[in-house]
Amino acid sequence: MSYKDSPYRDLPPKQWAKKTRDLVRAHPLKMEEAVEVVLKVWQDILTSAIGSKPYQIGTDLLPKPQIMAFFLHELIPLELAARHPGIWRGDKSADEKDLVFIPNPSFSVEIKTSSHPTQIFGNRSYAQKPTATKKSKSGYYLAINFEKFRPAKPSPKITLIRFGWLDHKDWAGQKAATGQQARLLADVEEYKLLQLYPGE
Repeated sequence: MSYKDSPYRDLPPKQWAKKTRDLVRAHPLKMEEAVEVVLKVWQDILTSAIGSKPYQIGTDLLPKPQIMAFFLHELIPLELAARHPGIWRGDKSADEKDLVFIPNPSFSVEIKTSSHPTQIFGNRSYAQKPTATKKSKSGYYLAINFEKFRPAKPSPKITLIRFGWLDHKDWAGQKAATGQQARLLADVEEYKLLQLYPGE
């Protein structure tokens, strides 16, 4: 998808917030259920046990943020697929979004998670022109921020859930030649991701 297909094309930033609300309202995933699923999956992770002992997450195991992000990426599509068979499923190929809306893939959703208090990040490719062989970096996003495990915090929480539409040009790559991370531009963070949780 090129920027000429963006719903934000030719709109100044001051009009982005209204467009974002319109896009969120029109999406087949109900936002109340999105929040419910994210919080349920997170709780499921924290109450999971692994192995024959078994080893309890949060007590015996304190997974790094990358592991918690993996669990969220895998379990959110599985939970929605279980609730709505034939409607939602996880990705099956590199050109699909993380959460596929089977009736109309244009409503499919990329899931981004981060242990940063407010920001989400992509790899460097997010700030580069997309190729036909990879999934589009433009489209709907479910953005989730969570706390890290710490000895004094054995039960970390989901701190922020947002939903919206991002275009590949919304991502800025690190300036250093070796930089491997892309971040969202400030206006994009503020106006193109609607906060779902906590409620305002």
